Amino acid sequence: MNYTMNEVVQFIEENDVKFIRLAFCDIFGTQKNISIMPGELARAFDTGICFDASAFQGFANVNDSDLLLFPDPATLSVLPWRPSQGRVVRFYCDIKYPGGKPFEGDGRHILGQAVARARLRELSCTFGTECEFYLFERDENGAPTAIPHDHAGYFDIAPLDKGENVRRQICLTLEEMGIQPESSHHENGPGQNEIDFKYSHALEAADNFITFKAAVKTMAAANGLFASFLPKPLPGKSGSGLHINLSLFQNGRNMFETTPVRHNQTCESFIAGILQRAAELTVFLNPLTNSYTRFGEFEAPKYITWSHQNRSPLIRIPAATGELSRMELRSPDSALNPYLAFTLLIHAGLDGVEQGLALPAPCNENLFAAPRDVLRQYASLPETLQEAIALARGSEFVSRVLPARIVESYLSAKQAEWDRFSGADDKLAAETGMYFERY
Repeated sequence: MNYTMNEVVQFIEENDVKFIRLAFCDIFGTQKNISIMPGELARAFDTGICFDASAFQGFANVNDSDLLLFPDPATLSVLPWRPSQGRVVRFYCDIKYPGGKPFEGDGRHILGQAVARARLRELSCTFGTECEFYLFERDENGAPTAIPHDHAGYFDIAPLDKGENVRRQICLTLEEMGIQPESSHHENGPGQNEIDFKYSHALEAADNFITFKAAVKTMAAANGLFASFLPKPLPGKSGSGLHINLSLFQNGRNMFETTPVRHNQTCESFIAGILQRAAELTVFLNPLTNSYTRFGEFEAPKYITWSHQNRSPLIRIPAATGELSRMELRSPDSALNPYLAFTLLIHAGLDGVEQGLALPAPCNENLFAAPRDVLRQYASLPETLQEAIALARGSEFVSRVLPARIVESYLSAKQAEWDRFSGADDKLAAETGMYFERY
């Protein structure tokens, strides 16, 4: 909505706002917040609101733990699910050290640096997400179960599709918050749904994705359901992916707006840069042990290649024209931190542009059914979280574009998850305990 500070203050005064949530994300993309009263807002804009950063892994040490939250006025949004009297609004915040220096571990700051690097080449990226999730029943005590809300399939309608009204509520709620869904439908899995979003610039898209997940969880709970973004909540059923659509603009022109047989060189090198780094980035795009059971089936890619309309490779160039021309990255899932994910994708693409990388030939095979001699032509994504951690630890690229503190803390946490999973006799129970209610 792009409010200024003066407009924010006026809005608060005129709209019966009683609570203000200052929101940010930890290094794993989990939203956190603190509520302040309206009388504290001027101080928040001026000097920031202090919090104990040592409570968040990768942020600060106990002996030097103070960081400050500064609300971004452009992110003002009323939370529609809170009371209309005594309203609650939310801001996303920039995180700074006492004295005003940006905190290098702030995901919004890290993404802003990637956007600035692109701007130096007169390039900009827009992102649109296609997000899948499951709706599950709750038991008599309100605890989540693994019982799907329905047994409908792809594009089914009511009454077989029982998620129709929940999706409607989610979309209308997001519209009230200034976020534009493009479409929604039932997905392949029982109780599985998808909502797709109109593209926006990188920082706005990342903020919107965090808002989207909160809205889905909240609307599901209001209907007595549990929404799960776990990549593979039901063994043997469709996994839930987060397809990331990315367009590249230069001087206002979409570089992807070309014919299927001839691409702009900048566009090709950008894709080639992402393909080159895909394996090293996977731990940030697919951060759970559960993420890796999704690859290689139900249209979730496993091999690092690209095509035009073939849905089995890692990157697809959809049949779209004009401003909708784009690449679609099909491997990520919704457990990711969107600020880190978008940062890494922008930097990988820009490396490809600066190095003039050539795009390899497209793959037009169905890689879910191709013979072994065809599959051997292509590198594959990591098969486990452990393999993905090792690739990231050894990556010059990752260490160059992300702060060392964030990389070490993130990978250490993922290693602990892998150790717990790999050492468990009942691995499904271990994953459920680590992830089910959290994601």
